[in-house]
Amino acid sequence: MNHPSFRRDWPADFIWGSATAAAQIEGAAHEGGKEDSIWDAFARVPGAIAGGDTPDRAVDHYRRMPEDVALMRSLGLDSYRFSTSWARVVPGGRAVNREGLDFYSRLVDELLGAGILPWLTLYHWDLPQALQEQGGWANRDTAFRFVEYAEAVYDVLGDRVTHWTTFNEPLCSSLIGYVGGEHAPGLNDPEAGLAAVHHQHLAHGLAVERLRGLADAAGRDIRLGITLNLTNAVPNDAADPVDLEAARRIDALWNRMYLEPLLLGAYPADLLADVREFGLDSRVLPGDLEQIAQPIDFLGVNHYHDDNVSGHPLPADAAPSLRPTDRPGRSPFPGSEHVSTPSRGLPRTSMDWEVNPGGLTRLLVRLGAEYPNLPPLYVTENGAAYDDVVSADGAVHDAERTAYVLDHVDAIADAIEQGADVRGYFVWSLLDNFEWAWGYEKRFGIVRVDYDTFERTPKDSAHAFSSLIARSKTHAATTTIVG
Repeated sequence: MNHPSFRRDWPADFIWGSATAAAQIEGAAHEGGKEDSIWDAFARVPGAIAGGDTPDRAVDHYRRMPEDVALMRSLGLDSYRFSTSWARVVPGGRAVNREGLDFYSRLVDELLGAGILPWLTLYHWDLPQALQEQGGWANRDTAFRFVEYAEAVYDVLGDRVTHWTTFNEPLCSSLIGYVGGEHAPGLNDPEAGLAAVHHQHLAHGLAVERLRGLADAAGRDIRLGITLNLTNAVPNDAADPVDLEAARRIDALWNRMYLEPLLLGAYPADLLADVREFGLDSRVLPGDLEQIAQPIDFLGVNHYHDDNVSGHPLPADAAPSLRPTDRPGRSPFPGSEHVSTPSRGLPRTSMDWEVNPGGLTRLLVRLGAEYPNLPPLYVTENGAAYDDVVSADGAVHDAERTAYVLDHVDAIADAIEQGADVRGYFVWSLLDNFEWAWGYEKRFGIVRVDYDTFERTPKDSAHAFSSLIARSKTHAATTTIVG
């Protein structure tokens, strides 16, 4: 291909990977000892999921795991970022389920046998429903239960897995799940949502300390981090104080409420003022912030789009926002419900998200400039949903997704040239899957899945990504020899 990303010089140790989540691909929702997660329960709520879809079967990865790992190997992936299901490992939040852990143990062995680095995420949104019935993440005790779950996973996989992510996108599993109501558990409670933010932070800090202690005691290598979905909150009119204030508020709620406790050991003062009526500060007990700010070895950055924001209402003729169902909800941003997102006239994906690769460059550079103690960065999710068409020859010529991925990879190269310490890229997603509240309507995969037969078909985007990986390694090896 002649895309600029193919002409870039990539570090020889740059990691190329893809990512998935247990609840979206595994299926076998009530097999192998697994019990309900909050997503299994939420999917049974009338009107919660587009098309009435459920994750019961998903894309049958639980049975087809060796086939999927062979597919990863054929694409030349260096690493596979997957999540373990809490509801499979500790069903009902009770005793450890050895059958569930055996599945992940086989997955890890399969990956290592294929020369693929396992990159494990402990929490990708599938809390056991039984724990939700005790308050879920609004209950401080859940943080301590998370550590027990993390230790159970480490006891079985810690001898082979070196890269551990505590949480994936805590913004989604707190604000969108507990405040906005679009994600499980489907609540509209700002106080519960902000409590969930803090308790997930606390769980992260406790788990990092515990897993590092276990690894040190065993003399094992371990790399610990967290993955945040981060944005650029861009004021619609940079000369308008109302839009500047809207951007500050969204930056506080979307970015700094997560980055600063983790990296600086404090919540932003302006954020605490913005959400004072919802009691976030009352959740913070003595010692919490010190516990949360455990040193981490990497920060995962998930980025799909940035956000053009305004403090003014949208024009009367503005297109309504795209929503998966008609289920009532509310803004996920407590105290900033008035903030709107005017269109910039950019191309959009089928999720109605703006496409702006330069925003990823800006974000990655900004992180390094604003946080001197920032650990190395990995772009742990980036990708796009489009309305794929299967051609007569059975192929999927997904030109828009291919361009999206390659343009964002090129944006990462720009960020590296500007000093960002980015060490890897994971495309989202390996497979079409259960796309949360959108059910099976939105396809993010670089590999198409036929939801009736579960047949896997690499799309053009997969072939392009595979070619990019191969080219980057050939050039890096040549550069190393010449140098």
